[in-house]
Amino acid sequence: MAAVLAAGPGAVLSHRSAAALWELLNDGRRGVDVTVGRGKARRRPGIEIHSAVLADGDLTVREGLPCTTLPRTLLDLAATADRRLLERAIGRAEELRAFDLGEIRELLARSPGQRGTRALATAIAELPEAGGTRSEAEERFLALVRRAGLPVPEVNVWIPLPEGGGYRPDFLWRDRMLIAAVDGRSHHSLRRAFEHDRRRDRRLLREGYVTVRFPARQVLEEPARAGDELRSLLGPTPSR
Repeated sequence: MAAVLAAGPGAVLSHRSAAALWELLNDGRRGVDVTVGRGKARRRPGIEIHSAVLADGDLTVREGLPCTTLPRTLLDLAATADRRLLERAIGRAEELRAFDLGEIRELLARSPGQRGTRALATAIAELPEAGGTRSEAEERFLALVRRAGLPVPEVNVWIPLPEGGGYRPDFLWRDRMLIAAVDGRSHHSLRRAFEHDRRRDRRLLREGYVTVRFPARQVLEEPARAGDELRSLLGPTPSR
């Protein structure tokens, strides 16, 4: 907050500092990244000033700190950080259930020619497509589905929602409107991720999707039990 105030009116936390605020990265640097409007910088020792005209949709307040939104933070990282760091931040956003592909695409569409757009577009294009699992637990879950002779779900497909945005559930049986999520321990050790999951479940429920959650431990250690539970949830194959 001191850095933001020192940089002058309209300044916001950005780049790696904003990524740390969003819990995407650990930022152990001594300097603080702040973005100000062009020609408005008040340079101070220990503050890394970035100059840009930000749209209202790129700005928010988190924990009382004016900062860039998560999508804009990822775009700024794409412009200034290496690819590995960007991919790590995207992966962390997905782990926190805070990554919204629709918002990223909207930002890219209104930011043609800006630094970082190509790198960010490439990074999201390489996210898992349908059929691509993202963890050992997901791979084991898909294997138990096949061993149990159950209908094979769509994997990590994007579900858009009418009010905007959407989600990428782990597994989807579209004809049953059933979603299965494999919850790793790291997700639910974080309160924000836990709360975001439940908010997502409620939004999907309004559209008719029911979400069931399987702990990763059960999938890895008790696959037969998980398969039996899933069979009862899926029920008979719908008639055509």
